[in-house]
Amino acid sequence: MPRRISPGGLRRRLTIAFTLAVGASAAVLAVGSYFVVRHNLMVDSVNSGVRQARRNLVIAPSYLKRSPDALLRAYQRRGDFDTAGVYRGRPFSSSFSVSVRQVPSDLRRVVRKGELGYQRNTVAGTHYLVVGGRAGRDTELYYFFSEQDLRHELTQLRDILLVGVGILMLVAAFVGAILARGTLRPVARASDAARSLAEGLLETRLPVEGRDEFGVWAESFNEMAAALEGKISAMSAAEARERRFTADVAHELRTPLTALVGEASLLAQHLEAMPRESQRPAELLIADVGRLRRLVEDLMQISRLDAGQESLQAETVDVGALTAAAVQARGWDGQVRLDAEDVVITTDPRRLEGIVANLVGNALEHGDGAVGVRVGREANGTFVEVTDKGPGIAPEHLSHLFERFYKADPARSSGGTGLGLAIAQENARLLGGKIEVWSEVGKGSRFTLRL
Repeated sequence: MPRRISPGGLRRRLTIAFTLAVGASAAVLAVGSYFVVRHNLMVDSVNSGVRQARRNLVIAPSYLKRSPDALLRAYQRRGDFDTAGVYRGRPFSSSFSVSVRQVPSDLRRVVRKGELGYQRNTVAGTHYLVVGGRAGRDTELYYFFSEQDLRHELTQLRDILLVGVGILMLVAAFVGAILARGTLRPVARASDAARSLAEGLLETRLPVEGRDEFGVWAESFNEMAAALEGKISAMSAAEARERRFTADVAHELRTPLTALVGEASLLAQHLEAMPRESQRPAELLIADVGRLRRLVEDLMQISRLDAGQESLQAETVDVGALTAAAVQARGWDGQVRLDAEDVVITTDPRRLEGIVANLVGNALEHGDGAVGVRVGREANGTFVEVTDKGPGIAPEHLSHLFERFYKADPARSSGGTGLGLAIAQENARLLGGKIEVWSEVGKGSRFTLRL
């Protein structure tokens, strides 16, 4: 039985793809938003610090006339920042946490040139924006604006964006699973419908919902199913007519053939009394009647098999003894080498004998004499193996050997009907078994009945 393929794999891939697409888009948007906000906040911090520094530098000279401490007290009233500077070569600062030594050297070079500059620096784990400028020829002032709150806000923004991206991906996974299920539902229905067709339910059709691609697909599937149903129905009807024709022909031939067989038998009894020139035509006529009788018998049997009218008469059978009796009854015991184990099974002896006789007869006819028959038991049951050392069968013929009226080499046929192996295979199926064949050109053939 073919393995059923679950649609879960494709559904899972679609869900993952949708989730990744949404997640990637959200991540790009979040990263872009974060850097835009970060840039704007940093620019605002610089602008604010520079404005405050300019105002501070304007008032510095008037307070420095008194002392640097007077300037620092004035700055404490103007804003939340720390101050460090150099006045007439002497450093001073508004707290112990900052000093001129912590001002970046690049910034000090800019300030010594008389320009206003700024630079970010970290002092004792605290982030500062340091803005510096000159308040006279002998004064450098540096203002430390803390950016800890700004950094904290940026960290909060980053965490919020990460959580948002995660939540959005979870929502996308849920929505993607629902969308994938809905999108692939027609595919699952089509898979079930195809499986039903394969199992012989030819009336299976798909519902046509909408005019999208799936709707067109459903219409195409239904057209294909209808065409397939029509062709199979036509083939079934033709096969039924063929079977009826075969049965009718065999039945109609049976009555005149009975008379022919009787007349041929009577002719055979008087063959010696006939003139010599008439004996050969009479012998040919008797042989042709015999072949015709076998053909009609085979046709009758194949017709009964097709109609299911053949019944089994199961008995306890010694397969080895039955095979030996079949060979001996047909006068083949001098031409066949038999190797039989004691194998007793319950089966129909008449059909089993017919199968064995057919296989051995074919081996004798086409196997150039040396024929071996082996009967034994294997793990899965009983086997009867018939081998010959004949010319073998070409590979292109092996798959057709059990077809009706098929002959691998019609030129070498000696009057066979072409139905023997087909009947043997059908009887083997009735007995719950099968016939297997192996053959190689130049090395002979082996037919094995497995029960």
